[in-house]
Parts: sequence; structure tokens; C-alpha cells
Amino acid sequence: MKFARYKFVERYYHVQPLSKSVFPIMIKREFLCLLFVLLSPVLLFCQHKPVQTPYSLPVIEVTAPQPLLAQGIRLMEALQFLGSSLSEVDARQLEALKLTRMDAEVSKQVQKILDPYCIAMVEINPEARVKVLKGPAKALLLKGGWKSFLVKVNNQAGVTAVLGVKSANAGPALHMSSQEPTVKPENIITRGQLDNRFLEIALYRNRPLDTHLTGLVLEYAVVQIYSRESGQREAELGFNIGQGSQDLGFRNSVHILFEISRPVKVIFRVKDDGGLPAMASFLITDGIERILDNRVKDFSFTDYRVTTAQLEYNVPGKSLKGIYPLPSRRVAALDEYPDFFFQPQVYRADGEHVELAPGMYTVKFTRGPEYIQQTKQLIVLPGVDSMEVSFQLKRWINMAALGWYSADHHVHAAGCSHYESPEEGVPPSNMWRQILGEDLNVAAVLAWGPSWYHQKNFFTGKTDTLSTNKNVMRYDVEVSGFPSSHAGHLVLLGLKEDDFPGTKKIEDWPSWTLPVLNWARAQGGLTGYAHSGWGLEPIKPTNELPNYVLPKMDGIGANEYVVTVTQQRVDLYSAGDTPAPWELNMWYHSLNCGFRTTLSGETDFPCIFDERVGIARSYFKPGNMLNFTNYADALKKGRSYVSDGGSHITDITVNGTNSFDVNSEFSLQRQGKIKISAKASAFLTQQQEEAGAAIARRPLNEQPYWNIERARVGTTRMVAVELLLNGMPVDTMEIKADGEWQNVYFTCHVEVSSWIALRIFTSSHTNPVFIMVDKKPIRIKKSADWCRQAVDQCWKTKQSNIREEERPAAAAAYNKARLVYDQISREAPDK
Repeated sequence: MKFARYKFVERYYHVQPLSKSVFPIMIKREFLCLLFVLLSPVLLFCQHKPVQTPYSLPVIEVTAPQPLLAQGIRLMEALQFLGSSLSEVDARQLEALKLTRMDAEVSKQVQKILDPYCIAMVEINPEARVKVLKGPAKALLLKGGWKSFLVKVNNQAGVTAVLGVKSANAGPALHMSSQEPTVKPENIITRGQLDNRFLEIALYRNRPLDTHLTGLVLEYAVVQIYSRESGQREAELGFNIGQGSQDLGFRNSVHILFEISRPVKVIFRVKDDGGLPAMASFLITDGIERILDNRVKDFSFTDYRVTTAQLEYNVPGKSLKGIYPLPSRRVAALDEYPDFFFQPQVYRADGEHVELAPGMYTVKFTRGPEYIQQTKQLIVLPGVDSMEVSFQLKRWINMAALGWYSADHHVHAAGCSHYESPEEGVPPSNMWRQILGEDLNVAAVLAWGPSWYHQKNFFTGKTDTLSTNKNVMRYDVEVSGFPSSHAGHLVLLGLKEDDFPGTKKIEDWPSWTLPVLNWARAQGGLTGYAHSGWGLEPIKPTNELPNYVLPKMDGIGANEYVVTVTQQRVDLYSAGDTPAPWELNMWYHSLNCGFRTTLSGETDFPCIFDERVGIARSYFKPGNMLNFTNYADALKKGRSYVSDGGSHITDITVNGTNSFDVNSEFSLQRQGKIKISAKASAFLTQQQEEAGAAIARRPLNEQPYWNIERARVGTTRMVAVELLLNGMPVDTMEIKADGEWQNVYFTCHVEVSSWIALRIFTSSHTNPVFIMVDKKPIRIKKSADWCRQAVDQCWKTKQSNIREEERPAAAAAYNKARLVYDQISREAPDK
């Protein structure tokens, strides 16, 4: 018996069966290994002598018994690996058959041994029609765990197709968002339907078994069944070898009454590195790969890329390692804990639990990018109702303790990866768990086109009542799925009203962005463009920054920004969720024209990224108190920087003066040299792992767009901190990414009014510090000319989607922007 995949990774393991003791039991590795070996027949492989039922299966005459026995041996190995092994007696008898003569008696003995484990028998007649019989195996399942059964296949047609399994009880437990403002009646999933869709079914097709039928007259398959409910439940099991292969008269399926027992309640004790209770992220796997034919399909949405998590976990027919609770059976609206089906991880706070079947699991746990991901092996013991396991979180940095707080200004509770039935997205309480689990201090949850009329009910014009002095959540608006969306999606924060004046429905809103920005600013709102890089891809590919290639202006990012920034109507420029060269290039050019828009981090969860909120985030310094008002004020003043959380740059000084003390502006009477200092910290594993190396190799236009692994210098643990002057790197200093704070120093010569910033490309980027020479404004001719041409390009691609009655006002605004850039170009020095 092999135990290679059950090695322990820790010296000690804490287990506390609640029914036995109130004190944790600390078990040394050696003793636990011995205990594990002793318990293995019931714990890991659930060995059992199957109970015979009246449904005995016919014996099939086999002319070639050797292949049947060979498959029987491989079936035994597969069942052992899956945790549902044959009984010791049956295993010995099957092994003993290898020593006997390969005749008809061997085939009968193989069937005698394996048939009692069969939940069904599939008969494929000579015309390749499929008929299914009920098998003799006891119909026992376990809530929250997989149970493996055999399926006997009498292949009279000799087909080599893929055997498929289906069940109405394994139908989708939700309807993905269709990106509509309201859910269509035909897409509604009722509670009755949900109650009947309690199964997940998978045919195990990985090694040592075959993916297809072999064509032999007799073979066996392994079907695995997962239940999200307990008690007595009837389920339908149907099999096929492709469309149209079903037999007539409803004979291709059987109905089975299952007895489903309850699992073990595993209570998590979660402590932050300071010892306080915390919410954290947990990825629970069993290491077994399965192919789920009934899994929810991935979405496709113009201008968005399918995310890493969707590729990994939501594409039908893709093999994946077992995840718990099973994603395809998660329904946040019904479950005790609102786990999202499109995420592999779940979030649990101290004292909360998961339900797991007895067995061994690997748990990866963390809490956002300021924490180190850790791994623990978890053994769930049989014969107990509940147990406890402890998780001690470990930080590599604590920015909040230094007065810097994290924020993601763009997350959604509906649309994209969310579902629209049985509920239109999720409520604030569900989003709150995501925010806490990723250690995000501020989150703006934005209602937008999908489920707009339902989600806008959560807008109050103030912070949500769940907010605390450490975490703040506020509902606001993304103008996406509205008539102006073609010109760029808008992020509107701090609104008092969420309906544009004179409108009753989405279709009534303006068809270009300036009127919306004017309305939001008039009520004191903070404005910006979302996912800036979409549409700003250069016509000729280049990653140079800054570059002077015109953008395509064919997307939904900061396209019309080049127009509206000239009227001082934009506060924020979003970064972190689109390719860095695309998004940063226009921002650099606008700074070179003297505009002072703040760079702000966003995720656009769960559209561009559905793995986690806060994958890209802002870190801001609010002053004496954390609240939404101070967050907005810090962004307006540029007292913030953007980061993936893997690196940080703070405390910028120019000639010895902290930039925050002078509102990020320094005056020089004449050109000269300046000295810049700052503090920087980053964290990379000492040795680059394969996952990190894969990220580093990806082009900049592939996810993740901002990631500390892209900044790694070769395969070392060093990263480069760059000093930018008007967007151009002019000095560099490498630091060791070991999590320690390090002082960085730079010098540069400033000839004309300019801006400087620091970055670790593409992990963190500070907001600019403005160096004003002789009180002259910042004017870079080449950037002004680029912006002027970009206005023409934007009008060319956007004008046809602006309503005819609104087009004259839009044309006037575009003309005004052209005049502004022409004036800036004329004012620019000759240098």
C-alpha cells in the first residue's frame, strides 16, 4: 500500500475532536503517521464488503479474459487512489487470479468480484444503442465528499467512444449572468429546481484507466458522485456514447434512491499574526483530478479576457484537482457560507467551518498580498461529528500599521462571473467576506449594467452599515452597459444620487462621457475611467514607455479621457487590470501636458479578474482616520500609490523634504540637480518557483498584468526601483526582495518644469511629484502633439455611437480639447 501522496509537511498537527476534549491535542508526526497507517483501511480507502442487493447483474461471456483481468487490476488501483478501494478479501482474490490459467472461469470470477461494486450496468447493443440497468452496489453517499462506484459495460457494438454520464440531478445550480439589466423569466432557476440539482457526477478517466472505451465486449468504468445535500434523495443516472445513442423507452437511465450521510464539521481557528481572530482565504484540495462534464461554462464578453481562474476551474471537460467545497455545487444565496462558484478558494473566519468527508486534504491559506501563503496537511478523522484545526497567518509586511491602507475602487456584486439566478448577483454581506478575506481596507462595490435595477437597491449614498474602523465598503456606480460605454466605462465614487437627472432607465443616459462626469462632479463625486488600457493598444505594437504610436481608440477604457481631462473633469486614472504599457502611456502623456490625474489601482472583480478582489490596489495615507471621505481626499491629493501588494514605495523626499508636506509640488528658481530618496520593500521567494517563472515569461498583454514576478531581475531575488522623469527612466537602484524596508537614493537634473515618480515595473508605481522650474507649467511638446492626434483618433472611432442630438455638443468639446493641446504645444520649450 502506497502512501507517497500523504506525506506530512509540518512537524506538528493540531486536532481537537469537540466531543472528546476542550483542549487541543498536539500529535507528533511519527505518532500521527502510525495512527494514519492503522486507520488507513477506513480513513483513506474506505474498504468495505459491498452489500448485495436484489439487482444482480448478468454474467457476460468473455473470449479474452486476460484484458479483463488486467483492467480489473487497474480498477483496483484506481479505486484505492480515489479512496473507495475493494475489500481486502476481494483485492486478494483479484490478485490471485493472475496466477491462474486465463480461461472463461477467470472472466466469471472477475465479474463475481467486481459486480457488487457496480451502481449500474451499461449495455451497448450491436446498433450502438445504450440501455442501463441498476446495479447491486449499496447506494450510499456522503454530503460534501466523492463516492466512487463501478459501472459494468457490455459493449456488444465494440465501439471505442467516450462513455458519458448525465443526470437531471446534476444540472446547473445557477444561471450565469447574461449581462442584462434584469433577469429574463426563462433564465430563472426556482428553489424546487435547486433542491433537485444536488449531485455532481464525474467518470474517472485518468491513469491508470483509459479515457475511451476499449472496444472489448466487457469492461468497467469508474463513476464518482458528489452530493451537496444529506438524507434520502432519489437521483437519475443516465449513460451514453454520444448524441443519439440512447435506447428507446427511457431505458438509457436508472433511478436510484441514495442514503446520504452527513460529513464531519471541521471548525477553523484562524488567527492573524498578531493573535487576533481573522477572516482568511483557504484552498482545500485532495490532489485527485476529475473531469466534470456538467460544470458551469465560462463566459465570453467583448473586450474582456477569460481569466486565469475560469480557465483553471470552470471550463467543461477540463481535468482539475478536487476542490472543496465543490465549486459547481456552490450557491451563495443558499449555502451557510456564501462561497463563490467561480473561485477555487473559500473564505472562513475564526470559528467558522467547512464540511468534509473523512480523508486527507491539502489546505493552502493566506489573506491577501501582504501575507505569505502557507500549506497545511489536514486529516479528517472518521467517527467524529466535528473537529478543530488551527491556522496561524503570517505577514511579510503590515502597511496599515504604518498608516498606509489598501483600496480597490472597482469591484462588482453582479455581472460577468456572477450569476443572475437564483439571485441577481450577491448582496453586500457576501462581498464583505471577500473584502475581509483579502485584507482590503476600502472597497467600492459598483452597480453597473447587469442586474442594475436590483443591485442599485443597495446604493445608499454613504458607506455600508457593515463598515468598521478598519474596513470600509461603499456602493457606487460604474457607467458600463450604458449608452456612453463605447467611449469609456466611468467609475463614479462618493455619489449622493445614482440616477442621471431626467432618466428612468439605462437607455436614457447620455451617449458620451462628459455630461456624466459633469453630473458626478456637481454632486461632489470622484470620477475616473475604468480598465484604462482597453482601446489604448498602440496601432503598431510596442512596449516602450512613453511611446508616440497612436492608440486604436476602439475599446471601453480611458478613450475619451484625452478629451475630458482638458476640462478638469477626471480625478482618477485606473491601473492594474489592463496591460501596463497601454494604460500608463496615455497617463504619462497627460502628465506631460500639465494635467494632474491620480493613478489608482483596481481589479474590476469579477470581470477582468475573478480570482480575488484587490489583485491590483491603491495604498493611501488618509491622515488621522480611516473612512471613505479621507480615502477620497487622499486620492485627490495624490497621497497614494498603486501596487499588486508585492512591493511598496513610500516616503518620497526631494532635497530632504517629504513630498506630502508640500502637496507633492516643489519649486526651483532655475534648472538644477535634485536628490530623491524613498523607502522601498518587496517580497519574492528566495528561489523562483515554476508558477512565478511562467508569469515572468508571459508577454505584458497577458494576465496577470501587474505582478511582482515580472519585476524579478532574472532568477535572482532582486528587483529594480526606477526613477522616472516625465515618464522616462533616468536612474535605477536594485533592492533585495526579502520583505525588509530599504532606503533608495537617486539624483537627476531638471531643466524645465517636470514630474518625477518611482516604480517597480510592473508591481508598484507612485503618484507623481511635480518639480516646477521658474513657476512655468509642465509642457512637453511631443506629448501634446500625441494627445492632439489621439483626440482625432477618438472622434473617428466614437462619433457614430454618439446620438445625433448630442453630437454637436460632443463635437464642440472635442474641438476645445484640440485647441488646448495646440496651445500646450505652442507653450512648450524647444527642448
